[in-house]
Amino acid sequence: MSNLRQPRAIQRVVITGLGPVTAIGLGQQEFHRAQLEGQNGVQTISRFDPTGFAVRIAAEVHNDLGHWFGPRELKRLDRFTQLAVVAAQLALEDSGLELAGLDLERVGALIGSGIGGMTTWEAQARIGFERGYSRMSPFTVPMLMANAAVTQVAMRHNLLGPTSSVSTACATGTDAIGQAMRLIQHGEADVMLAGSSESMITPLAIGGFSALRAMSSRNDDPARASRPFDRARDGFVMAEGSAVLILESLEHARARGAKVYAEIIGFGRSADAHHEVEPHPNGEGLARAMRYALRDAELEPGDIDYVNAHATSTPIGDRAEVQAIKHVFGPHATNLSISSTKSMIGHAVGASGSIEAVAVAQAISSGMVPPTVNLNEPDSDFELDFVPQAKAQDVKYAISNSSGFGGLNAVLVMAKI
Repeated sequence: MSNLRQPRAIQRVVITGLGPVTAIGLGQQEFHRAQLEGQNGVQTISRFDPTGFAVRIAAEVHNDLGHWFGPRELKRLDRFTQLAVVAAQLALEDSGLELAGLDLERVGALIGSGIGGMTTWEAQARIGFERGYSRMSPFTVPMLMANAAVTQVAMRHNLLGPTSSVSTACATGTDAIGQAMRLIQHGEADVMLAGSSESMITPLAIGGFSALRAMSSRNDDPARASRPFDRARDGFVMAEGSAVLILESLEHARARGAKVYAEIIGFGRSADAHHEVEPHPNGEGLARAMRYALRDAELEPGDIDYVNAHATSTPIGDRAEVQAIKHVFGPHATNLSISSTKSMIGHAVGASGSIEAVAVAQAISSGMVPPTVNLNEPDSDFELDFVPQAKAQDVKYAISNSSGFGGLNAVLVMAKI
């Protein structure tokens, strides 16, 4: 008899709950409806006085979070953590998952952030500079940590399984979901709360990104500022938000009779190794990540129906992504439906990938592809279907792309089930 361990069967992973927190809606129903209507969440900044800033617009979450927190909690949690806690609660409610009846050692969380507690950084640094460092809050460090969000979610729901955080710039959300998928696939968990959160509408962030000349300065027309793939695009629009998805093994989901939005069947990552902030101009790194994800999913490029593009509305970034799509899909690229969620909600940096994963799962489950708004005239030589208006389509297989500063790329492949 052989003493060699038998390989463990790979578990199929499905999405059973969606918890988006965005500038156009909270919860999966509100967010889905707003997308299909082409609503826009970009307005003049209200979180601070933007007078004198080159960029004075952003996509803020205006909902009162006091419904989920007491006054004391609001003071002890950075805003990015607050958004994540709300997203996790919404996702759990949407899934119908009763945690009390589960083995919580088999339930974990992987929730990332590109930056972490930037609001806390700025506020406490100001106190230190102006009033002395002895006057800083004793909660400064636990509030600003990039893993603060996942820590709070785990404590609130007594999650005892694999729990971690990830920070890969704008690829964070996609990375978190992909890594959580792997944990379930390989039997380390039955259920994972996966996603990301970001709140960077602060003077330091707006000033810093303005200095990079990466953001749109269309201050007099906020609703039309984020315009991916459009000839007149002039940069991204900063957003805040969060999304948490409930991932389960298919076996676990079926045993409890859960509704399923989509199955995650592929995950790929790569690095451009090219520049601190600019993507490779030919999109080589993103193309490689898409190929890895397709190979992981055991699909051919021609199988894909829909691509939710990273498409931030920057001149260089959008062009590089179009090149990547053309490289990977060849002639089939003209058959794809391609849209950018950021056209409606701006760019939520580390949270963007998880919010867009929600949009892809909804497109698959509803048979409705969300639009790219503000697309008046696509850039020359793009000649692809960027879905200027929401449309009905049977989406069997879809891709969600993310690319982060430093040339970090992550891609998910989802399937109808």
